Amino acid sequence: MKVSQAPLDGLLILEPRIFQDSRGYFYETFQRERYAEYGMPPFVQDNISQSRKNVLRGLHYQLPQSQGKLVWVTKGSVWDVVVDIRRQSPTFGQHFNIILSDENHLQFYIPPGFAHGFCVLSDEAIFNYKCSDFYSPQAEHGLAWNDPALNIPWPISEPLLSPKDTIYPCLKDVRREHLFS
Repeated sequence: MKVSQAPLDGLLILEPRIFQDSRGYFYETFQRERYAEYGMPPFVQDNISQSRKNVLRGLHYQLPQSQGKLVWVTKGSVWDVVVDIRRQSPTFGQHFNIILSDENHLQFYIPPGFAHGFCVLSDEAIFNYKCSDFYSPQAEHGLAWNDPALNIPWPISEPLLSPKDTIYPCLKDVRREHLFS
């Protein structure tokens, strides 16, 4: 497995070893000891979401019950993005994006302190999450996906959104206690 640091501190891009032959391929999506060597916490919950083309999910985070996430795609392709919402971070308010797909097999580790979202580029996508804490509806927060100050260059112009994703505030309007210190 090849692991590299993304431009924002704490984000990791993982490229698993793919064993491919005439029958198809095999790769390890997770091995606790190996992933712990790179500073990832124990994971307690796995999630899968299925979405169709032009669906945009995000930008979501939990606080105070924050989650680190290891994410990857097993079908299709997504444009994945995170925003640094750690108040003391030198990269506060900056974003990073990466394409995750069933062709590149990349995994992306997002520690607590980031809002996360993605949009689907293919006809369908199956998106996998390993989370370091349980989902808590009371701890759920989000940012406006189209916050002009964030200037995220989403690759789709008319996303399909959930009702909650249409009402999240811009980063400048989020109360201090709803951001990471």
